[in-house]
Amino acid sequence: MNASAFPKPTLRPFLSADLPLLAEIRLAAIEELTADDYDESQRRAWASRADDEEAFDRSLAKGLTLIALIGGGPVGFISLQEGGLIDQLYVHPAVARSGVASALIDAIEKLAAARGVATLETDASDTAKPFFEKHGYVAQRRNTIDLDGVYLGNTRMTKKLSSKSAQDKRL
Repeated sequence: MNASAFPKPTLRPFLSADLPLLAEIRLAAIEELTADDYDESQRRAWASRADDEEAFDRSLAKGLTLIALIGGGPVGFISLQEGGLIDQLYVHPAVARSGVASALIDAIEKLAAARGVATLETDASDTAKPFFEKHGYVAQRRNTIDLDGVYLGNTRMTKKLSSKSAQDKRL
C-alpha cells in the first residue's frame, strides 16, 4: 500500500496515557519490520529490552516526544532527547511506508531547529538507515550493541539543520 492510501497523520505531544499503545507499536515494529535485517534471536533480544515500561515512560517523558495519529489513534512516535539525539522512531507495521515516519521526522527537525539545535543524530537500525539517508542523514560510524550476548548493529547518523526556520519566521 502506498502513502496515498492513508490519510495524513496529525501530530501531538506525548501523554503518559499513550504508553501502552506506544509499547505495542514499538514491539510490533521490532518484530515485523526488522526481519530482513536482524535474525530472530536479535529481534527477540531487542524486543526484550522494550519490556521495561517504566524506563520507556521515563525516556519518552524526558525528551520531546511526538505522537502520530490516524483516525484519533496512535500509529507512530518519535523522541528527541537533549543534545539533538533522536532516540526512538517507530511506526506500526500497518502504516509503514505511508508517510507517518516522514511526518514525524519533518516535525521534529523543525522543532529542533526552532530550539537552536544545529545537528541531529541518531543510531539508526539497519532497517531505518535507508529512511534516514533519504531524509539527509549521513552515516558517521558503525556501532555494535551487546544485548546479553546477542549482537546487533546500527549506524550513527547525523544531519546538520539549516537556519531555514529562522528565515521562515521573517516571512
